[in-house]
Amino acid sequence: MPKNTTIEEIMVRDVICASLPGSRDEVLKILQDKHISGVPVLKENKVVGFVTRTNLLEKPEEEQLALLMERDPIIITPDADITDAARLLVDNEIRRLPVLENDKLVGLVTIADLIGSMADLNISDPIGQYLNNGVVPVWNETPLPVVARAMELAHVKAAPVLDSNLDLVGIISDRDIIGASVIEDTVEMSDMSAGADDDAWTWESMRDTMSIYYSVSRIKVPNIIVKDIMVKSPITAASISGVSDCARKMKRSKFDQMPVVNANQKLLGILRDRDLLKALIDH
Repeated sequence: MPKNTTIEEIMVRDVICASLPGSRDEVLKILQDKHISGVPVLKENKVVGFVTRTNLLEKPEEEQLALLMERDPIIITPDADITDAARLLVDNEIRRLPVLENDKLVGLVTIADLIGSMADLNISDPIGQYLNNGVVPVWNETPLPVVARAMELAHVKAAPVLDSNLDLVGIISDRDIIGASVIEDTVEMSDMSAGADDDAWTWESMRDTMSIYYSVSRIKVPNIIVKDIMVKSPITAASISGVSDCARKMKRSKFDQMPVVNANQKLLGILRDRDLLKALIDH
């Protein structure tokens, strides 16, 4: 496949969307059922936003789609080159671009689509130069809510999982976490004072109070350990592996990150699909 491939040649045409007004529960079901990471949000058939797994995990108590989504997403046209798409994705630290023609949504292009193209470009540069330093390894006995919070604070989508011997035993991604999550409804209480601040005869401790009960609905990450849901024995690469070889592995196995290990299978880092896009831009 030549490098000057256009977006129209690789984009997904049958795009799953959410619409306003909409709810978090509807989006969560779409992401879990379709095993995707995000969807465009439409209003009157026009793209007005994008909502992702990250949005749901960052605001677990927010139910309104309009407040969850990222507004005014960056878009691309069908006649653009894949290198143009790679620059937009890397520069803006996003994973997908709605494809618009005459203000109408005609497709969606993701990092995975570009990686699929790179698999055929025969780029032999070693991946070591493209490794990302932001690696957050976790112990395989760590509770999943702790892992989810650590990944959120570190702004990473995946974490390699190590055992007590520091051997790589798995990998966990936000896809695994959102797939295991559920909607939890609880009733919480708030006490409000009924005394007036200007009432000089009312002792603070003796003020009348009234209790207000209200329902809270949030996304709950189950309290299980990470090894229960991690991907075991992940496919790995060496730092001298070629760019297109790794792209082919990602395309074939449909994953977006790959641990990089040394000859003794000890973790050196993690190769993200976004890192590989830099090779496309360089060439």
